[in-house]
Amino acid sequence: MTRTVLITGGAGGLGRAFALGFADPGARVAVADVNAAGAEETAALVRERGAQALAVAVDVTSLESTEAMATQVAAFGGGGIDVLVNNAAIYAGITRSPFEEIDPAEWDRVMAVNLKGPWLCARACSPHLREGGAIVNISSATVLSGSEQWMHYVASKGGVIALTRVMAKELGRRGIRVNAIAPGFTLTEASYALMEDAASYGVDRAALKRPSQPEDIVGAARFLAGPDSSYISGQTLVVDGGRQFI
Repeated sequence: MTRTVLITGGAGGLGRAFALGFADPGARVAVADVNAAGAEETAALVRERGAQALAVAVDVTSLESTEAMATQVAAFGGGGIDVLVNNAAIYAGITRSPFEEIDPAEWDRVMAVNLKGPWLCARACSPHLREGGAIVNISSATVLSGSEQWMHYVASKGGVIALTRVMAKELGRRGIRVNAIAPGFTLTEASYALMEDAASYGVDRAALKRPSQPEDIVGAARFLAGPDSSYISGQTLVVDGGRQFI
């Protein structure tokens, strides 16, 4: 069956990897991002893989913008949406500092995109989600490690786990599953921008002695969005190479 998959934050990085990972021949992949040009670039790459693609400009902090996105994607999907991957987030560019020194304006901006955004996107898509559909929310393994000097980011991603559990209960009545992925440090453009030694960062603390690639997270998303996880909902899957138990 042809599925319609919506990826937010799909203009680059992990979002682009998700879009390409769901680009099965014949599938419909909607790429949404505040960066409209980047979303169209990703959509073009999706089409090269044989899938249908739609690029959508969206501000995930806006009710009106997310509702317009959902309506457009549902029409693209023949009247519905099967999978929502809530990936849009602020990551690179966040100031790392002790919690006593975090700028309240930056705190609000991080919460607006990273926590309010997934809520608004799910709220907008809910009327269009088909029975048997799935939402995959992207959290972070920093919630478990308590990454220092990044409280606003960690708190926002902890909130994603909380809203995942609530949405799983409320949408489960309609046969829709909601799960979260908590990735460890993964090699994306944003990660390379954060530090020079990104490729080796934390590798020695993991059970698997290699850096995480975007494809490692994509596989988890495909699993949680697909039929092999049909009785899994409200859960958070940590994908960090075994760092959390070392």
